[in-house]
Amino acid sequence: MSGVVQPGGTGGVESGAWPLLGAIDAPAELRALERGQLAQLARELRGFVLDSVSRTGGHLSSNLGTVELAIALHYVFDTPRDRLIWDVGHQSYPHKILTGRRDRMAGLRQYGGISGFPKRSESEYDAFGTAHSSTSISAALGMAVASRNKGENQGPKRRRHVAVIGDGAMTAGMAFEAMNNAGVTSDIDLLVVLNDNDMSISPPVGALNRYLARLLSGRFYTKARDVGRAMLSNVPPLFELARRIEEHAKGMVVPGGTMFGAFGFNYVGPIDGHDLDSLIPTLQNLRELRGPQFLHIVTRKGQGYKLAEADPVLYHGPGRFDPREGILKPATPPRPTYTQVFSDWVCDMAALDDRLVAITPAMREGSGLVEFERRFPQRYFDVGIAEQHAVTFAAGLACEGMKPVVAIYSTFLQRGYDQLVHDVALQNLPVVFALDRAGVVGADGATHAGAYDFACLRCLPNMVVMAPSDENECRQMLYTAFRHDGPAAVRYPRGAGTGVAVSKDLTALPIGRGQVCRQGRRVALLAFGTMLAPALAAGEALDATVVNMRFVKPVDEALLAELARSHEAFVTIEEHVVMGGAGSAVAEALAAAGIVRPLLQLGLPDRCVDHGEQALLLRLEGLDGEGIERSVRERFDELLAGGGGPRLVMRRAS
Repeated sequence: MSGVVQPGGTGGVESGAWPLLGAIDAPAELRALERGQLAQLARELRGFVLDSVSRTGGHLSSNLGTVELAIALHYVFDTPRDRLIWDVGHQSYPHKILTGRRDRMAGLRQYGGISGFPKRSESEYDAFGTAHSSTSISAALGMAVASRNKGENQGPKRRRHVAVIGDGAMTAGMAFEAMNNAGVTSDIDLLVVLNDNDMSISPPVGALNRYLARLLSGRFYTKARDVGRAMLSNVPPLFELARRIEEHAKGMVVPGGTMFGAFGFNYVGPIDGHDLDSLIPTLQNLRELRGPQFLHIVTRKGQGYKLAEADPVLYHGPGRFDPREGILKPATPPRPTYTQVFSDWVCDMAALDDRLVAITPAMREGSGLVEFERRFPQRYFDVGIAEQHAVTFAAGLACEGMKPVVAIYSTFLQRGYDQLVHDVALQNLPVVFALDRAGVVGADGATHAGAYDFACLRCLPNMVVMAPSDENECRQMLYTAFRHDGPAAVRYPRGAGTGVAVSKDLTALPIGRGQVCRQGRRVALLAFGTMLAPALAAGEALDATVVNMRFVKPVDEALLAELARSHEAFVTIEEHVVMGGAGSAVAEALAAAGIVRPLLQLGLPDRCVDHGEQALLLRLEGLDGEGIERSVRERFDELLAGGGGPRLVMRRAS
């Protein structure tokens, strides 16, 4: 074991407290160290991760758990020639620090700084961009097959491929689809490392597995096994007996060993993922083997930092904090988040209607279902990282008269899109989709942005799509969606609400009806969701009419026609990509009604919006009050100054 870091014992990032780590700017320098120095390096690296994340915020528990693994992988494998892929990637900070980005950690997840996830454009050591789970084995297999076909898997410098996947990510069907494919793909160099932090190894079993892992991954055992197979292949009954004895010997230690073996992988483990004396020899042995290999390691979230070990969920993705004191409660309670509004609503609604069931794909805390699980355990379903299953499971429940609520991040609903189309929308089933983290999401960046849900959802038949402008409207829209006899989605942003009072009453909104919030002249600003507040600020400066559209589908066609009679131009404003979004819905409605009016569509651009503070990103994209005002003046300057505008033209729709 490489020791622990006590609160207050980490020193400063620039304090010179890292004599070994401070001299490593590339893995080649790590590989030049003596084996006996690696435990000290692990202590320094763990301290650096803790100190760095406490200054910037970010993922902590998971990264403290992968310190030894990152060191061992870069020590054994010839990265970047050997491809190393971190599934999800929120546990890749030690990897980033060891691959030349130590000094850039001060800007982690900040605008202009490095990403919190692996990113190909950031470093040659980031072999594949990851942030959504369960993609690593598929990507590594594709790379391994490419290397084989290019002849790069021959000779002493043959290219290896390593996928590191967590026990949570292994619950997704995609991981097993990849393993099923890999197990029948011959002559490849592929190692899957299962980083399991949801089980423990007792000391006797841990010692036994250290021995067995070195034995079963060694060349002597592999050679003897291959010779035995060749000899017994002509005697099928004896061959089958020997195969079963080998499988069950592994299965006696860990049942999963037989399962992964059935996929065609050579299973080794489980071993202690914090024990470098176990990790390194085992990885060195596996490096020399051909074909699909599977190493099962056991780690602990928050390893080495007692506060994170005691509460890894709290320290999963903290903001800035003092590592000496840990995460402290704020002196004044913060404004409720939209996630908390959902949490309160789903519990209140469940108390009123026993048909309500809640489903989450492994996002209980993030989606606000902790209290629901406590109060309604028989109606709570965490299906693991299986978004496709979550959606169709909800459809099955709805078929039998239940009222399922799927609590999911906007960015993750994309992973269940076929099921949303085929199993929910086409069958017009009453499933509520509570879409958290819509729009820009700040530090998590483009991979987690909910920037495409309007476009994905509004094209589906039977679907109702709502965007609340504040937290009280969010509660009432969730109730509206629940009462609707068909599929409905309510999308809301990350973070705190606007501060309005949230009524305990539940009032259904008329579907497809917007609300005029400010009466102005000439130009009508049509705001969707979170854009109402900045639109009102711009409306005051422009003396423009401001409308809270509320519904992306169905859009309020009657209100658009009414506004067209008294206004000479429209502006749509949305925290969503312009292409195919709410502005497109307005353009289609105007065209269908034969209404011709100048239309300016404001929203997110046709490019990835990177990580940074949410308000900063919106300002940079011109979606704050000043930016909206500026864009409207640039487009309609003559009209706003009192000049003539185009006359209203109405044509009969064909």
